[in-house]
Amino acid sequence: MRLFTRQGRGWMLLLTAAVAALAVVLSGCGDDDNPTNNGGGTLSCGTRECMTAVMPDGKTWMTENLNVETADSWCYKDSPDSCAKYGRLYTWNAAKTACPSGWRLPTRDEWGALAKAAGGTGDYGERGVAGRKLKAASGWNNNGNGTDDFGFSALPGGRRFTDGYFSWAGIFGYWWTATERSSGSAYNRYIDYGEGDDFVIDGFYDKGTGYSVRCVEE
Repeated sequence: MRLFTRQGRGWMLLLTAAVAALAVVLSGCGDDDNPTNNGGGTLSCGTRECMTAVMPDGKTWMTENLNVETADSWCYKDSPDSCAKYGRLYTWNAAKTACPSGWRLPTRDEWGALAKAAGGTGDYGERGVAGRKLKAASGWNNNGNGTDDFGFSALPGGRRFTDGYFSWAGIFGYWWTATERSSGSAYNRYIDYGEGDDFVIDGFYDKGTGYSVRCVEE
């Protein structure tokens, strides 16, 4: 479900207040809670409420990358403009605790179920056309945009390597899963910009790498 806030006068102010009250009820959070971590708070993507929607797998997902500052998280190339556009990049350990109360980092299986419901094939939906259907309709380099069939609006936030080097914003989107592979690595999903490349690829990488985060409702 998406919640939009618009300013207005008269009855529009009443409508805005009603929508805001409904948002608090749906998220189970209060305005006075701390919005910056999973200890409790409004469902925040930085300076405003996150957009969320029920996806074809039947679960409610954030429809934008998380932009909540935590330890071991960064804006791409340390630019606040990148945080506003793509959200923050988190290490795996930071990603596990970054989602607001009532939300969490999705597992590898949950990402797989989403990809398969969106048109992916294979054990984790890594083939098929899920990438094209989950990509945002703008924001990808070289005409690599998707059709955004479900409002998931996946964007290519790039990544941060453990040595501090940033790469691939506008070209690749990487997202952590909650599933550990080994003591030093965890599973992720990624989508690239290539025109006609429709996959949501299942992979794994060093836990200290900075990737984007999408949260799923508990």
